[in-house]
Amino acid sequence: MAAVHVTVWDDRDRVGGDRVPTASVTPAAAAAPALFIHNIFTWGSDSTYGFAEQRPLADSRRLLMMDRRGYGDSPDTARSDFDVDAEDIVEVLDDGASAVGLGGAHLVGHGNGAVAALIAAARRPDLVRSLALVQPSAFTAAAHDPVVADLLDRVRDGAPGIPDGVTPEQYLRASTEGLGMAMPELTSRRLRAVATSMGERPIWEAEIPLKAVQGAALPILVICGTWECAPAMYREHVGLPLMAVAESLTESLGGRLLRVPGYYPHTQEPAAVNAALREFWG
Repeated sequence: MAAVHVTVWDDRDRVGGDRVPTASVTPAAAAAPALFIHNIFTWGSDSTYGFAEQRPLADSRRLLMMDRRGYGDSPDTARSDFDVDAEDIVEVLDDGASAVGLGGAHLVGHGNGAVAALIAAARRPDLVRSLALVQPSAFTAAAHDPVVADLLDRVRDGAPGIPDGVTPEQYLRASTEGLGMAMPELTSRRLRAVATSMGERPIWEAEIPLKAVQGAALPILVICGTWECAPAMYREHVGLPLMAVAESLTESLGGRLLRVPGYYPHTQEPAAVNAALREFWG
């Protein structure tokens, strides 16, 4: 059994009953589940930053919402690490209890979760049907871009870390209200996720296995916000590098790039993202 918690959504038995199907799918496509890997401050089924808005997709296939270690209902960890997350993803994909089935699953990753998904796909491409990357934090894969290079120079050359004594509440407030965004409710579940995020291994240490993913010839969809409505500071320091990474990964992996309004595509524009995923999965 996998070491992490996985929430399973499967609403196919409701189609034709009290639920009207939103799209028709072939039996083969319906049999292929999708595994979602979340970003920081959140967990798989979270409605604020996670994938709760993707629940409608469960009318045609099983959705597996993985909680990374230290998040949601998964066990605590001394330090969240994308390499460990990748191993957990492989374990879920290869675990008979998950009922992924022959041919593997579609992977959907957001932010740091997308980096873990890329690494997992490179390690076991036989377990992966496709990769959908939502604003992937794969900065080292786009280090040639001036905007990304500037970000990497800042963080590697002594950008201030989290000062001693800063609480998860203070960190969450600075990361949201401090940038002009609303702060979510301060539940114990949220604060635990923030505390784990504060101690994550820096994502700029990730080595993105581009050649291995290229060699696997997986279908690739990259989803990115347009960021024009984001708070100015957030757009400059986070949005511009993420957009550059999305463009670079799309080109290097031979994928397709979907741009949607806003800066949290799957929560702010779920209808567009869900429609794109349905089409992508086939």
